[in-house]
Amino acid sequence: MAIRVFNLNNVPDDELEEVRDLFNQHHIDFYETPAGRWGISSPALWIKDKRQHPQVKKLLAEYAVERATRKRAEYDQLKKEGRHKTALDLIREKPFFVAMYVAILALIVYFSTLPFVHFFK
Repeated sequence: MAIRVFNLNNVPDDELEEVRDLFNQHHIDFYETPAGRWGISSPALWIKDKRQHPQVKKLLAEYAVERATRKRAEYDQLKKEGRHKTALDLIREKPFFVAMYVAILALIVYFSTLPFVHFFK
């Protein structure tokens, strides 16, 4: 029976490629299921042999720690050089996108508080 070992929802392409390489290096027999046409299926990596499950769990745990450490170091380096992305950068890059979200948020707050304003009049 196949066992799902790695959920692919919101996984960046580089991370997926690294996990595939990790499995291939350790001769893990796996297959991948896509999200499907409408995105309702479960995108994941599955192993075929359940006897490999403890080994895969250990490999993924070690990989997660290593990746987090590496990505944190990359971010710290970018921050030190002043090249990391900030909220101000997002506003500069996509002003219409940010304005739309602020407008939607303002509408939600307005309609959420409107009954209370009328109640206390």
